[in-house]
Amino acid sequence: MVFTRLQHDSRSPVSASEGRGTGVENNGESSSDYEEGDATISVIPQRNKSPIAAAEDVDVSNGTVAPATSSSAIPAAKKRQRRTRIPDKPYLRIMPWNLWTILKNYIGKELTEIPIPFNFCEPLSMLQRLVEDYEYSEILDKAAMASDSCEQLAYVAAFTVSSYATTSNRTAKPFNPLLGETYELDRTDDLGWKCISEQVSHHPHVVAQHCESKNWICHQEFSMTSSLKGKYLQVKPLGMTHLTFLSSGNRYTWKKVTTNVNNIIFGKLWVDHHGEMEIVNHKTGEKCVLQFIPSEPFSPSKQRKVTGAVMNAKRELVWVLNGTWDNKMEASKVAEKRSQVKGKQVLETEAPVVVWQRRWPPPEAEKYYNLSEFACQLNELEEGVAPTDSRLRPDQRLMEEGLPVPQYEPIWFKKEMDTSMYPIDDSVYHLYKGKYWECKEKQNWSVCPDIF
Repeated sequence: MVFTRLQHDSRSPVSASEGRGTGVENNGESSSDYEEGDATISVIPQRNKSPIAAAEDVDVSNGTVAPATSSSAIPAAKKRQRRTRIPDKPYLRIMPWNLWTILKNYIGKELTEIPIPFNFCEPLSMLQRLVEDYEYSEILDKAAMASDSCEQLAYVAAFTVSSYATTSNRTAKPFNPLLGETYELDRTDDLGWKCISEQVSHHPHVVAQHCESKNWICHQEFSMTSSLKGKYLQVKPLGMTHLTFLSSGNRYTWKKVTTNVNNIIFGKLWVDHHGEMEIVNHKTGEKCVLQFIPSEPFSPSKQRKVTGAVMNAKRELVWVLNGTWDNKMEASKVAEKRSQVKGKQVLETEAPVVVWQRRWPPPEAEKYYNLSEFACQLNELEEGVAPTDSRLRPDQRLMEEGLPVPQYEPIWFKKEMDTSMYPIDDSVYHLYKGKYWECKEKQNWSVCPDIF
């Protein structure tokens, strides 16, 4: 199916100059194909609001959905006062070599096990980073209120796109979790949900995650493969995400798309996502197909674009989605079918409505790893968490506080220069210092650090 957006008139809430209809420019040239045949879509410039309400019209309090107001349903005294930022990133962590000097020997190889220096990391673990998928959980609460399953699917699609927003200006690597490391986040008091994650495998890296609210349950098993493709690093997520709405029983699944980290050799690192995501409602047979279109760096109008179509069980087009994964998504409901024009079926849609809008971090966020306010709250210390919780990692905590991380000093070996090698190699090796077997004979292990 080829979608073509015709020009709006002045009454439309979205101007034609934005070029964000259903994945094509206003000149009528197609850039997105679907398998159900060919159709041309014309947007009806209506003043009335679409049946799908804007995502910002919802407020979540104590796990229930209510109309947004200036005051919350929970007294402020009962809510935890959470921080809005973390200490600035210390400039002393900047080192004189770039990422390419580390990765150049690993072209075409799996990169998940490569040790990355601290100045390329941020003070969050992968377990915490995955919880950022729920930063815009209010979209799911709005979806839970939808009486129509296709409308609900449009919301779910917007939610899947929102999880990529923070990556637009976050190129630092999170800490690799230890096997058995856990992370909990209980935001029942203000956001209405709580989440628990665990590193369940180390080779390969696998994270199991479960998140629940009064309206929905979402769980995923996340893993990935990564490889260096010359000038860019490619990450392919593995595993499936499952989402169930408790009132309707609708169950959705989807897989994440491929991520590229560009300019590994020269220039400023930038992230892009591309590929097709299929979201399926297994109860009704409805599905949404999202296309993450590869960015064209020198074409501002063709960067970070996402287009999509929601289809019912008969594979009839019901909703059209359009936007960018770093800013917002719009949804337009198909109004009715029309006649054939030049051999193509003409459809009309109602006025587009914003179903997700990003909350941008303040400009000073560049000083603290470009973390959003929500991300800054992920590593706050809390009482009563498991002793395996990511918040308790000393290396990660020291990095967040801007303090130097102690370098490990070997117990049984010492570092030496290998003078037998050619000078150009600058080879370093570790020479055994002795004393290990003597300590074993006496069973005196007092010199050993507590690493477990």
